Amino acid sequence: MNNGGPRKALILFGSPGSGKGTQAKLLKSCWSAPHVSTGDMLRAHIEAGDELGLEVRAVMQAGMLVPDDLVNRLVEKRLLQDDTQAGVVLDGYPRTLQQAETLGETLGRHGLAPVVIHLKVDYNEIISRLSGRRQCPLCGTLYNLTTNPPKVNGICDKDGTLLVTRPDDSEAVIRQRLEEYDHQTRPLLEYFRRAGVPFYEVDGIDDGPQAISTRICRLVTQGG
Repeated sequence: MNNGGPRKALILFGSPGSGKGTQAKLLKSCWSAPHVSTGDMLRAHIEAGDELGLEVRAVMQAGMLVPDDLVNRLVEKRLLQDDTQAGVVLDGYPRTLQQAETLGETLGRHGLAPVVIHLKVDYNEIISRLSGRRQCPLCGTLYNLTTNPPKVNGICDKDGTLLVTRPDDSEAVIRQRLEEYDHQTRPLLEYFRRAGVPFYEVDGIDDGPQAISTRICRLVTQGG
């Protein structure tokens, strides 16, 4: 879908457990815009062994974070590809204020209009959602004690194996991840609000994923 307006760059924010990854994938079909994940791109360049991938690998092997300028170059290179003619869905970028400032300049050069979507989910809901996850250690099937429980409590439906709680689904770890996300993301949200960029907060848990995606699509393409 495209309403004939300027090309849109959807900047998607959402805490762990907000459903951001699901929305990023669903929104690809909204106006034929590709899902651009910096994490996926970094992995792809490393696997390809190209010049950028070798640079990223060296940084990561040294135990350092990938620097802003390298990530910025990666995103700009991606925006030059043919499939971004209708726009893009940016997932996992920007992560720093420097990246956000550079992104504004980059989008301007490529004729893209930024739109920010912040998926809001009550942190208590996230903790309940993620701490209720269980996984089969044999086949990898995921369950949720609230939304998708196994037929027999604690037992995998497929092979009868005892389900386990993954270490990163413990409440303490989840709370730490949420605190880190909040600390990292709040300045970015404030930056985009002050910049006058179209900014929408969407309830990430009120409806199912498809209904939320439809609502976001309407906001991005029609502004309401």
